[in-house]
Amino acid sequence: MKNESGQKVESQERESRRNAGIEEQRSGMKVMLGLIGMIKPLLGIMAVAIIMGCIGNLMATFITILGGVGIGALLGYFPGVSLKAVFTIIIICAVLRGVLRYTEQASNHYIAFKLLARIRHQVFASLRKLAPAKLDGREKGNLISIITSDIELLEVFYAHTISPIAIAVITSLVMVLFIGQFHIGLGILAAVFYVLVGAVIPVVNGRAGQKYGQEYRSIYGRLNTTVLDNLYGLDEILQYQKQKERQEKMEAYTEQMEEVNHTLKKQGAVQQISTDTVILLGGILMLVSGGMLASGGTINPGEAIVCTIAMMSSFGPVAALSALSNNLNQTLASGNRVLNLLAEEPVVEDVHSGVDVPEGDMCIKEVSFAYPVEKDLAAACTAEKEAGILKDFSLNIKKNTIHRILGKSGCGKSTLLKLLMRFYETDKGAVLYGNQNVNEIDTARLRNHISYVTQETFLFQDTIENNIKVAKEDATREEVIEAAKKASIHEFISSLPKGYDTMLKELGDSVSGGERQRIGIARAFLHKAPVILLDEPTSNIDSLNEGIILKSLLEEKKDKTIVLVSHRKSTMGIVDEVTAM
Repeated sequence: MKNESGQKVESQERESRRNAGIEEQRSGMKVMLGLIGMIKPLLGIMAVAIIMGCIGNLMATFITILGGVGIGALLGYFPGVSLKAVFTIIIICAVLRGVLRYTEQASNHYIAFKLLARIRHQVFASLRKLAPAKLDGREKGNLISIITSDIELLEVFYAHTISPIAIAVITSLVMVLFIGQFHIGLGILAAVFYVLVGAVIPVVNGRAGQKYGQEYRSIYGRLNTTVLDNLYGLDEILQYQKQKERQEKMEAYTEQMEEVNHTLKKQGAVQQISTDTVILLGGILMLVSGGMLASGGTINPGEAIVCTIAMMSSFGPVAALSALSNNLNQTLASGNRVLNLLAEEPVVEDVHSGVDVPEGDMCIKEVSFAYPVEKDLAAACTAEKEAGILKDFSLNIKKNTIHRILGKSGCGKSTLLKLLMRFYETDKGAVLYGNQNVNEIDTARLRNHISYVTQETFLFQDTIENNIKVAKEDATREEVIEAAKKASIHEFISSLPKGYDTMLKELGDSVSGGERQRIGIARAFLHKAPVILLDEPTSNIDSLNEGIILKSLLEEKKDKTIVLVSHRKSTMGIVDEVTAM
């Protein structure tokens, strides 16, 4: 039995794993079960796909078998069989095989695309739940690869894996019974080789390639991150002549992917050779066994031929499973990453208490806080944390004042604003609005109560007006202009040929850092929230425009509480209180 200390360490390990974002590596079977669990709403269509697939594959097999029966009839082994009837049935089976194959594939792809849409919806819902704390500092390229290519790969699983497995099992059982009616030993022989081709080879090959599939998806994610970094940092790369280093980094990831892919292809070749060899061996053994039974008079030569043809022509479904195993490695690795994202717990759970933000001062009371370390498993399992960003820190921010916070980089100024927004929860102490703990206030009402301007304003690929209206979707043009004037961005917008209808390019690259910052401040003014949190809001703005913004803030403070994180001395003229951290 574990003692209290052991239980505490185990609890810390689980907590550290969640905080560090360490992904669980499920077995292939667990991933498959997790993905199959999403099919419940579409089980009826899946059943149709399986039934059509089974009948279609059996018809394809019996076309060949009937051909053998026809040959046997010509040789006199089946005297009561009409060749006309045989060829009529063959034609009917051929036509129905095409119809059934189409129905099976259409059903499978309908399921696949419906489920992919459903999974995307769940992934984005999960991201909304995890944001912002869990995504703070996360590899964006890796996340993009999960949302795009990983989910797309699941189409292979839903359209070309689930029903083929069921079809292979059912058709194999039917063929074992069919062959077994001639002789039970031949039926058992067929069953052994169906299991070897459809189960043993795929499982052995899958285990050998599982780690390579996971490694390939992981490298792919890191390559995506590097490409995004290069796009975001193109100006810096050109300025400091780092093109060669950045290109070498991308090439290194590409070479790693090629090496892993080469290994997977080698495994695929080995799997194909193994499958073909086992099928050939099975056919030879069936022919020899049938021949021996025929020579002993147990069955006639025609039946021996039919059994051999039946076995050799019915390996299609199980051989397809064997071929799936190599591609399935990457598919299951993608499925594991998607399932991890869906299972990920938010660092901070939203509160749905219905409790409003009370009037009064904001109080930071003996707060200690540190970000979780995001290192390797060893560090996470010891529940290590960074040196505390905040330690027993207290601060009182009076209502309807401008409170300036200053301090050296890394002292926790930005972190303090995130705690006020409840992006994170404190390790110790409390954040209070009035006398109400922030952890008890309804999260949606809290965020609506605050206008938060970060150091980096993100601009969407949309018009300038719509970018400002992010803060208030139903705002009128007049309200947008009023907010823009307070943020000293109206004159710049008016000078553009299309004014507020000007489209911003991707990543907002069509405007300068100062203009981007002022659009962010305009959002805060438009939101008209009782509390404004500003994190270095004028760091990229010239003194003239800064003066206009500071004047607007001074006018706003009569009915708003403003917290201003700033190093610039020019902000001193409008503040009521200053806290040095």
